[in-house]
Amino acid sequence: MSRFGGPTLGPGESADVTLLLEGTYPFVSGGVSSWVHQIVSGLPSLRFALVFIGGNPESYDRLRYELPKNVVHLEEHFLAEVPRFQRVGGHVGDRDFYRLSGDLHDAFEATDAARERLDRMLDRVAGALLEDPARHEKDFLSSESSWVEICERYGRSARTRSFLEYFWTVRSMHAPLFKMARVAAALPPSRTFHVVSTGFAGFLGALVQKKRRRPLILTEHGIYTKERGIELLQATWIRDDGSADDEDGGAQAVGFFRQMWIRFFEALGRMSYAAARPIISLYEGNRRRQVRDGAGEGRTRVVPNGIDLTRFAALRGRRTEEIPRVLGLIGRVVPIKDIKTFIRAMRVVASALPDAEGWIVGPEDEDKSYAEECHHLVRSLGLERTVKFLGFQNVAEVLPRIGLNVLTSISEAQPLVVLEGFAAGVPCLSTDVGCVRELVHGATPDDRALGSAGDVVDIASPEATARAALELLADPTRWRAAQAAGIARVEKGYTQELMLDRYRTIYESALAHD
Repeated sequence: MSRFGGPTLGPGESADVTLLLEGTYPFVSGGVSSWVHQIVSGLPSLRFALVFIGGNPESYDRLRYELPKNVVHLEEHFLAEVPRFQRVGGHVGDRDFYRLSGDLHDAFEATDAARERLDRMLDRVAGALLEDPARHEKDFLSSESSWVEICERYGRSARTRSFLEYFWTVRSMHAPLFKMARVAAALPPSRTFHVVSTGFAGFLGALVQKKRRRPLILTEHGIYTKERGIELLQATWIRDDGSADDEDGGAQAVGFFRQMWIRFFEALGRMSYAAARPIISLYEGNRRRQVRDGAGEGRTRVVPNGIDLTRFAALRGRRTEEIPRVLGLIGRVVPIKDIKTFIRAMRVVASALPDAEGWIVGPEDEDKSYAEECHHLVRSLGLERTVKFLGFQNVAEVLPRIGLNVLTSISEAQPLVVLEGFAAGVPCLSTDVGCVRELVHGATPDDRALGSAGDVVDIASPEATARAALELLADPTRWRAAQAAGIARVEKGYTQELMLDRYRTIYESALAHD
């Protein structure tokens, strides 16, 4: 099932937990992938299956992690691999299915009262879709019923827009859903399923929960719909017509087709929430956001990240007495990490501290055009000797050598790299995203009494970032107090043992449904 000869379940074999993973482990490095590896490695008594969902197979050319021995199955599916049917003669298609699917779409856009029917309607759509996914996929791509449904919806909601753009937008949105239905129909047996985002993986989780009647657990690190919305607002591949639903047509209005994509992923999120129990977030702010986005409050709970304290605490002994004048940004080179703000901040830092360095530590292959823009910005600012792109590195080799752990992201949840840095004795300087303010300054009165473990600045503020970095690096007393606060905070509430104990209990509860 895997291109890389990974483990495969044999006939009659079953996994305890099947992880549904979109764009992460084991083909992409990063915080979510590290967390998945922690969970699987830390619970060796459970048999895990991995189902990976990606875009194009060319983007995932190798495994980034050595799979633990308790991974018993690996399979990969790619959304770009949508079948193309040659139309020899038109066929009617399943009109009842499209009528039912249309009702479901209406529920997504209707009142809260109508959305109360979502779980029941999803049951019906999932049952019909999973009954014969290949036939429904062919219907969607080439049947008369599909054409009629698209035309009718265009006439009701988009008749002033480009029909061609509307047609291909709808096709691009929905074709991967039929792909997920085919995947759901063929997944190997599992006692429970655990999806690590909403989106297409969440839709797969909803389908498989309805089909198999097995528990579905959902963990969101960041809020998928929020982060995907940010990406869609910046996307250049969406061809909006320059107008929007806002009556004033202001500069802040979101174009019609961009709104379609955003609402589409919001709908997938509500599907995931309707099927999952429990719905897990990393901190209280994200739990409240899940509830606002449609999650049943009684299903939600918070399980913070945790790190291997022994591993990272050992790195403190490798630090020099002198505070390194190195600012390290450990993360993927992608727009959501706002690498450009870090580079611009380093221009200010270098003016005050000519010997300072900025290290960008993370893979550049996820968004190659953005990575090239970052390299060009370094050259244009004359920072070739100051800012270094180190690519993917073992974080344990980097943390002892940096003076500040810097995040300039425009969206985060509860970054593992902040906790790892604290344990390794590195203060944090971050934008005010996710629960980073809680991590740096404390979440409760007792926690705040430990002190600040660095500083927090506004998003997209190079000068504020540089100023805060210079203040921390120039004051050894403050820096060491921040170091001590970070160590105390992570030791008190963010250990791997606490996190694994909580997930062990969650899995045991789900597996008890056998």
